[in-house]
Amino acid sequence: MREIYDRLSELLEKNTLCVLATIVTQSGSSPRGPGTKMLMLEDGSFVGTIGGGKLEKKVLDVGKEVFSSLSPVMLLYRMQGEDVDANEMICGGNARIFIEPVLPGDRDIKRIIDEARALNKRGGSAIIATVLDPGYWKQGPGTRMFIKSDNEKIGSLDGINRADEIIQLNMKEIVSKRVPHVMGLEGNNGNSIDVLIEPVISEPVVFIFGGGHVSKQIGPIADLVGFSVVVIDDREEFSMAENFPYAKEVITCPFENVMEMLPINDSSYLVIVTRGHSHDKTVLEQALSTPAKYIGMIGSKRKVKITFDNLLAEGFTREELDRVYSPIGEEIGAETPEEIAVSVVAQLIKVRAAG
Repeated sequence: MREIYDRLSELLEKNTLCVLATIVTQSGSSPRGPGTKMLMLEDGSFVGTIGGGKLEKKVLDVGKEVFSSLSPVMLLYRMQGEDVDANEMICGGNARIFIEPVLPGDRDIKRIIDEARALNKRGGSAIIATVLDPGYWKQGPGTRMFIKSDNEKIGSLDGINRADEIIQLNMKEIVSKRVPHVMGLEGNNGNSIDVLIEPVISEPVVFIFGGGHVSKQIGPIADLVGFSVVVIDDREEFSMAENFPYAKEVITCPFENVMEMLPINDSSYLVIVTRGHSHDKTVLEQALSTPAKYIGMIGSKRKVKITFDNLLAEGFTREELDRVYSPIGEEIGAETPEEIAVSVVAQLIKVRAAG
């Protein structure tokens, strides 16, 4: 999503017409879920994917029509029967994809995309609400709205009764579920209008303690799957920014009292992969006092037991230690730094997906 929003902002800045496809509903089994987006350009190139195969080809074909008509299309695609090749995986599900033109002169969409990007960097949450009725779009503006928890908004949903109020009342639940969905709202004439409700939530930050071999492998994979990465090490030669080009920030500081320097909250992920047991323990005992969503520490079962026994002797409780994923990562038989990185990021994804 980050890549699509960044690219979309660039195109709007250059007054370049583009087309945005979004999966709005999905039933049964399908490659990607609601909210998945693909951005199309007139030269045939695109950013992102909504699942590949014939589904993606169909969306690209309809996208060409949207470039010509400048009118949105709601596409229903059945991933079964004639809609899939014999050589493709037959998912057996259905998807509705909303394919809309993004007009260079639409000032609201430019402001909404830029605000969503800014929110992603500074933290927070909001909702983007988009009218899905193509006929409604022909009536003029008022088809999209960005609304924050403090009720600050950009754009509007003209012709829909109490749209702001209803979304605001449901915002906490919508944001907590993190999943886009379609909401039926009442129009001024009493008809029901489908609106796509998309939570916009800042990317979770993974703080990686240690700048060694494993850290260098974990960081780029975590960045690739939508985590913001911060790397911390107490050695300057292991915390040089050029060694972590994907990182949001690289920090050099002692591990003692390191948590006091970091904005750890209940959406933070802490990955402890320092160069030695004593440093791991130093970071872990501080991590246990934070509200972090995830705490993982590398180490063999023997090392973990020794560290935990020491912490129990120092007054930490078994309940506190039960928060820790250690040995870190999903059990896939990982041995090399690259394999360990895959197992760790898989675990981060699993925890994030569980909400």
